[in-house]
Amino acid sequence: MEYKAFQPIFYNITRINKATCELQCHMASYDEMAIIHGRLAQVVKIVGNQVTLQVFSGTEGIPTNAEVLFTGDPPLLKVSEDLAGRFLNAYGRPIDNGPEILGEPRMIGGPSINPTKRERPSELILTGIAGIDLNNTLVTGQKIPFFADPEQPFNQVMADVALRAKADRIILGGIGLQHDDYLFFKNIFENAGAIDRIVSFINTTEDPSVERLLIPDMALTAAEYFAIDRNEKVLVLLTDLTLYCDALSIVSNNMDQISSKDNMPASLYSDLARLYEKAVQFPAGGSITIIAVTTLSGGDITHAIPDNTGYITEGQLFLRRDAEIGKTIVDPFRSLSRLKQLVIGKKTREDHPQVMNTAVRLYSDSANARTKLENGFDLNDYDKRCLSYAKEYSEKLLAIDVNVGIEDMLNTSWSLFSRYFKKEELAIRQDLVDKYWKN
Repeated sequence: MEYKAFQPIFYNITRINKATCELQCHMASYDEMAIIHGRLAQVVKIVGNQVTLQVFSGTEGIPTNAEVLFTGDPPLLKVSEDLAGRFLNAYGRPIDNGPEILGEPRMIGGPSINPTKRERPSELILTGIAGIDLNNTLVTGQKIPFFADPEQPFNQVMADVALRAKADRIILGGIGLQHDDYLFFKNIFENAGAIDRIVSFINTTEDPSVERLLIPDMALTAAEYFAIDRNEKVLVLLTDLTLYCDALSIVSNNMDQISSKDNMPASLYSDLARLYEKAVQFPAGGSITIIAVTTLSGGDITHAIPDNTGYITEGQLFLRRDAEIGKTIVDPFRSLSRLKQLVIGKKTREDHPQVMNTAVRLYSDSANARTKLENGFDLNDYDKRCLSYAKEYSEKLLAIDVNVGIEDMLNTSWSLFSRYFKKEELAIRQDLVDKYWKN
């Protein structure tokens, strides 16, 4: 933290809560950083001369006559090529035993890009995961959540996306990670030899929970630097935004604000939208695409966090364990990319839209066949073929451990079609059948 000369020091704390302090001050500004009793804090509320400071490491042990020093600046991140390959904490400081970051200080948490400066998303971004690329293709500049139950291997999926995605730069924002998860990310990036294109901001369970509020802004500020200043295609991976929202709730409750649904702050929609709206496609070619894990408590999709998220974002990805194959899959029924129509069949092979629709329709028919089976009804030949198809479709294309290119995904789909169905059962354009049918 850098200090400015001749800064006044205050000693008149009037109120201390679990995570906040209040004092009389005429010179503070919103989001400004301060030092209270040697601890970092940030201005979160100003009413007249009454200033409320959020203390990141908690207020335990702070006396009412503690020294309060305002820095004059909001949280800053130094941006440069030095960020590449580094692991940093919530304040942008190295946690990888490397040197300090040198570069231009940038304010974090700034406004999103002016809509008039945005380009309509039109560039394909491939992840290497068939359940995403084939059925829920992503577009640069898109914002999409990854809904998953806490026991699902979502961090493994995020690591796989980081390694496989066709992007110039990957920014990882780890929010409330278990220490083992932090080491998992660190080891897998280093062993894959891809660390030079990845920047990681990490808050673990051992760090103060309120510090989680800084991680997304740090990650997105770094993303803006690479997308705007260096004109790169940037993919931001945030995990887990539910823990970010829990930290928001803690601060809100400590400030005696009236809670909304599920004990979340009334400002939750705006808090999430401020982050997600940083997703953008620039006319010059740089872009920021956001994939954010949102864990579901008990699978409750109606909870305030996923509920508000759904209003802001452009679809969702949904993990589910498939008992038939014993693997986690990207659920084709509950997942949706609302922007995929901008690229499939245009940036991908011509048969992509019809193959995708047909594959999911047949998978749906298999679900109907399974319901008949479970209720004791006899299955016809088509039902039996659908069940066999669904098992292989899940194993070869929906499972998260499938790592193939988009051409291979389409070719595999055609192979499955020809193995289990007749041409007339596909309802695909005849010219595409003639061209791609696998004999």
